[in-house]
Amino acid sequence: MDRRAFIAALASTAAGCGTAGGGSNPGERTVLYSAIDDKMTRFDVDVAAATVTQRESVTLPSMVQYAWFHPSHRYVYAATSDVSGGSAAGAGKMHRLCALRVGIDGALTMHGEPQVLTSRPVNNSVDATGRYALTCYNNPANLTVHRINADGTLGANVAQDANIDVGIFAHQIRTTPNNRSVILVTRGVDASATGPEDPGALKIFRFDAGRLSPLADIRVGGRGGLGYGPRHLDFHPARPWAYVVSERQNLLYMHWVQGDSLAPEPSFTMSTLAGAQEQSARQAAGAIHVHPNGRTVYVSNRASATVDFNGRKVLGTGENNIAVYSIDPASGKPTLIQHAEPQGFHIRTFTIDPSGRLLIAATMIEMLVRDGAGVRRVPAGLNLFGIGKDGRLAFIRKYDLEFPSSSAQQLWVGMMTLPTRAG
Repeated sequence: MDRRAFIAALASTAAGCGTAGGGSNPGERTVLYSAIDDKMTRFDVDVAAATVTQRESVTLPSMVQYAWFHPSHRYVYAATSDVSGGSAAGAGKMHRLCALRVGIDGALTMHGEPQVLTSRPVNNSVDATGRYALTCYNNPANLTVHRINADGTLGANVAQDANIDVGIFAHQIRTTPNNRSVILVTRGVDASATGPEDPGALKIFRFDAGRLSPLADIRVGGRGGLGYGPRHLDFHPARPWAYVVSERQNLLYMHWVQGDSLAPEPSFTMSTLAGAQEQSARQAAGAIHVHPNGRTVYVSNRASATVDFNGRKVLGTGENNIAVYSIDPASGKPTLIQHAEPQGFHIRTFTIDPSGRLLIAATMIEMLVRDGAGVRRVPAGLNLFGIGKDGRLAFIRKYDLEFPSSSAQQLWVGMMTLPTRAG
């Protein structure tokens, strides 16, 4: 296929994906932010054409671990650390929670002084009112709540009861849709040669003026949290359903939201994998997002363990894909309908544009793979999928990204529409 025919076919594919969740309003602009090490880079997004255009970057105090948009879309809050996953408790010296102002064109600038944190923050979010920034920490597990000032800068840390149970290896923190409670997703840790398994749980707290108090402790499976390793959850936009992905078991759970809490056991449990998990492979589920129209839920599967091949470390076995589930509108049951191949490896993070037409997956690292008798390098990148009316994904294109070093990682991406404002 020549270049002209290829571009025509690509445009036809993008147009054929349709709008699954309604179109963007006229004049709205969509931007993508990608975090690689300590740089947050803005991309302008043409949703209809399924293209991104790289713009400027802002440098943060240390490696960006996660980020969350303020409800006004005027600010972004980024958690940063000079250590990455797997580090020992207490490692590192530069841990911060940063506020960034979103310019009229989407450009980010540091906004006020970052808040100093005591250890690696693995995840953060903002409550529905935009008045509180929530952060959780994996090793040791912990959480903090900071006030957000009226101008969007970060304020004081809200003191919490020192005796609240924060579980083991916290990995996500966010408020429930009614904003009256907070869920801390704690993953636990697999058994190893040096110790037994640590249990996972969903720690649910009442949330009142930034202060947390215990409400529920959910440990699925009847074994006190053993064999249960939840990583992230997301909520249905209209129905009382929560979808929880278990990283260590490669499972998707659906819970009913009951008041300010969740049902203690899931109504439905589904595998995230296309095949049986190989015991020799390090296989993990990752991010989860419910489509804006509530008809589909997406989960990433990750594998990046290497094996020796002709003296080089190449990708071993395991699945790298995005599992796509349709959601039954009456029961909330997720039904697997697709595994979409991302043309890259280790999707730690992905994002869906607010109109529901485009999904962008971020491959975290570059990999060497076997290519016949040789070895081929696959760069990390931004992998773009059109979203069909049935929620299925159609791969459109990949933008390769060159990292500043072999240890660099792309840990977070997010898309949003820019707020309409003058100045």
